[in-house]
Formats: sequence, C-alpha cells, structure tokens
Amino acid sequence: MSFVTANGLRFFVRDEGAGDPVILLHGFPDTSAVWREQIPALVAAGYRVIAPDLRGRGQTDRPDGVAEYALSNSVADVAALMETLGLARAHIVGHDWGAAVAWLFAALQPQRVERLAVLSVGHPATRERPTLESLQKSWYRLLFQVPEIEDTLRADDWYLLRTLFGGVADAEGYIALLSEPGALTAGLNWYRANLPATRLMAAPPKLPPIQAPTLAIFGVDDRYLTESAMLASEPFVRGTWRYERIAGAGHWVQRDAPEQVNRLLLDFLR
Repeated sequence: MSFVTANGLRFFVRDEGAGDPVILLHGFPDTSAVWREQIPALVAAGYRVIAPDLRGRGQTDRPDGVAEYALSNSVADVAALMETLGLARAHIVGHDWGAAVAWLFAALQPQRVERLAVLSVGHPATRERPTLESLQKSWYRLLFQVPEIEDTLRADDWYLLRTLFGGVADAEGYIALLSEPGALTAGLNWYRANLPATRLMAAPPKLPPIQAPTLAIFGVDDRYLTESAMLASEPFVRGTWRYERIAGAGHWVQRDAPEQVNRLLLDFLR
C-alpha cells in the first residue's frame, strides 16, 4: 500500500504482487477495500494488482466542486496512474461507478486495455428511457441531487442511508467512511456530476466500440440496478463478449459471491 501522485491528486493505492497488471476500480460508497477478497486470489495467480481509492474516496484527495467528479476526470486519473506506475497496458476491472470508468477508459484508451471486466453496470450507451422498475430501484440517485441533502442524510443516525444500505454486510463500515470530513459530499458529487436529473431523458453518449475482450458479471438480486443495461451491452463490444449472471448475489456481487467472481475473473484473464 502506498500513495501515488497522479493527475494533480494524491491517490491511496493498494499495489500487490508481480506479473501482468490488473487494475481494480471500485464504486460508491466503497473504497479499494471492496476488492479485499479478489486481491489475494489474483496475486496468488501471478498478477500484479493495483486498486486505488478513486478521487474523493477513502484516503485519496477530495477536490472541491461537482465538476471535479465528472467521469472524464476519473478516466484521466486511471491513465495518469498507469503512467506514474510505468504501465503501458493493463487488465481493467470495475464495479458500480468503477465499472462506468472502466467502460469509458476502454472505449477512449483502447491501446491501454488488455481485457475488460465490468460488474453490475452496463455500457454507458445502453442508457434508455427510464422504466418503472429502474425508477423504483434508482430513487436514491434523485435524492442525492437535492442541494444540501447531506444534513438530511446524516439526520437520525443516518436513517436514510441505513435504509438504503439495509441488509448490506458492510453498511456500518460505509457509514463510518461517509462520516469522515468531506467524504459524503465527495461521494454524492459523483452522482451530481454524471447523473443530474436534468439529463434523465438525455440521449446516451456516442462512444467508440470496445476493442478489448470483455466479461460482464451481474448479480441477479441487485436492488439498485436492472439487468437490461448489461444485456444490451454486447453490441457495443467489438472484442469477444462473455456474460455471466450470478444467482443469489446482489449489487456487491464480488462480496456476495467472492469465490464465483474470483473463478470467473481468473478464467477470463488467463
């Protein structure tokens, strides 16, 4: 574990093992610790694993301003981290917001990506007109847009977020992370910068096709996302496509079914 300066920010990075590099990108409200059951398996299989706390999260710097959390900045962060660490190419694995960054990175920086694995979140171009199911599952995204909602989220011992995280094994850890100075606003700014309510009906972005071989993994019991975006992602991938559904796993599929996810990742990366 170390700190790395890249793209003008100081990143906390878990850097373990040796061999072909695998970069693991987490989502909200996680840090790189969400990969704690994948890192040992990948290292044991002969990979160098690089798992940063993304901007605003964990021990990484928290720049001020909503615009700082646009996905384009995180794509630039990954490129800068690779340059700083001396990596020309790497396997890229992402979950939640990290999957969104991974998709964009693979589309915009194809020369840097060996293989791409995405968990839970489909290709950005699959965004479609919201359905009743998607609105019911994603209500929290609109809540996060409300100005100064932070005080409401902290009220009554974080009642709203405890409700949102209900049944999630790491819920208490998430509350502790978000209680750190500036952490909650930084986490919400990912939503404010990239999913504002004013763009709910906007056309999806036009991106170059994904050139890398791609593995997509979805937990069937995901309470926050629908499967439709994952199912619709294949046409945007020019490389080989593999899709895996894991029954009995929810949104944090790498935590709910670590052995299955590890097995799929190792088989795919080999």
